[in-house]
Amino acid sequence: MTEPEPRTDAETDLLTRPEEADEEAALDQPRLRLVQEAIEAEDGPSIDALLEPLHGADIADLLEQLDEGPRRALLRLWSGGIDGEILSELDEGVREEILRELSSEDMADAVRELETDDVVDLIENLEDESHADAILASLTDIDRVAVQQALTYPEYSAGRLMQREVVIAPSFWNVGQAIDHLRGADELPAQFYHVILTDPRMRPVGYVTLGKLLGASRDTPLADIEEESFRTFEANEPEKDVAYAFNQYHLISAPVVDADDRLLGIITIDDAIRILDEEAEEDILRLAGVDAEESLSNRTLGVVRRRFPWLAVNLVTAILASLVISQFEGVITEIVALAVLMPIVASMGGNAGTQSLTVAVRALATRDLTGANLWRVIRREVSAGAINGAAFAIIMAVVGLVWFGSPMLGAVIAVAMVINLVIAGLAGVGIPVILERVGVDPALASGAFVTTVTDVVGFFAFLGLAALWLL
Repeated sequence: MTEPEPRTDAETDLLTRPEEADEEAALDQPRLRLVQEAIEAEDGPSIDALLEPLHGADIADLLEQLDEGPRRALLRLWSGGIDGEILSELDEGVREEILRELSSEDMADAVRELETDDVVDLIENLEDESHADAILASLTDIDRVAVQQALTYPEYSAGRLMQREVVIAPSFWNVGQAIDHLRGADELPAQFYHVILTDPRMRPVGYVTLGKLLGASRDTPLADIEEESFRTFEANEPEKDVAYAFNQYHLISAPVVDADDRLLGIITIDDAIRILDEEAEEDILRLAGVDAEESLSNRTLGVVRRRFPWLAVNLVTAILASLVISQFEGVITEIVALAVLMPIVASMGGNAGTQSLTVAVRALATRDLTGANLWRVIRREVSAGAINGAAFAIIMAVVGLVWFGSPMLGAVIAVAMVINLVIAGLAGVGIPVILERVGVDPALASGAFVTTVTDVVGFFAFLGLAALWLL
């Protein structure tokens, strides 16, 4: 049996003075190591001391970093228990596993702490319907009806995103009446930023920030201190459009309405930020041909299943590029140096295309790239490709001359470089735009098409020019 590694000063401090730990600090490696040691030693009190000062999000990170066996042991030894905040922060795969370990009572206690929008988010990502049924059964009748109604709206819609806990006041009230109403309320949302003003038909007509409400005199009509930023969203509106509006117009919260403009709920900025973050993460993953649902907690077979389709697509594109090369077998046989220089042309084109593609996909996601500025952006990318191509063409012409002693070989690779980088700029912008117009996610499919274009054009230009000028 090997001796445990000696503890560092930081690890010793965590064990001896846990009350001085920074409650806002993210999960650190010394703490993770100590938790793993405490699990191996079946030391519940040490686990309690190490986890007590952590935020729920940091505990979720710790659970995700542990393997399945140690994770189950921690849940058994830890007296703190899983609460709603931790559940909402967990990766979907780990969340499912932990829910299997929780008793019905523990699950009910955890879910009761959540707002209805967080419960909806929790349920809609569950694969096991029995877990969803157990969560619904643990809710109060009012919350259960609210969650079930929210689940009837389309996935990724404002109706799924909203919470039903809303603070409202008649539009004809004054500040004093609103404050008295808030003070006398039996229960208020855990967090809210606006008091929603409604007409007699429960249609939202404006809202007032809490800051203005507290800063105005009691006899001030609420209508006089309404915010100009007020806007509503229909329940079926896509959540990405809602998140875009929050970011574009600096919203803090906004009401959600039905087809008759009646108030259904409210969306808050924390949910909008989460959607924006998920959209950005999804674009990054899809640009690499990775499924947006993949995470570090996925099992090996799940990773294989998600990645295989796009690796297959890349194989097809590679075969297409190889078919182009096969048309010039005789040229390559005559001039072996071409085989040495071919990857340079293709690689430079692929990298340039990826640069343009990344900028274009992000601009489409943020709606900065539109029909109004499309041709200007294309001209910019093509011009940048031409200038970069010319600069690298000079470098490669010198390399071809010095390396192989052939001025014409240097000229071939130089011209091919310019052609491929120009096409890379054009394809990097044009392909994502075309895919979006036909209803295909540009982040998901653009990479394979751009790579194919730059490989085929690069090989064809280089080998074709070599056949014309060198033989």
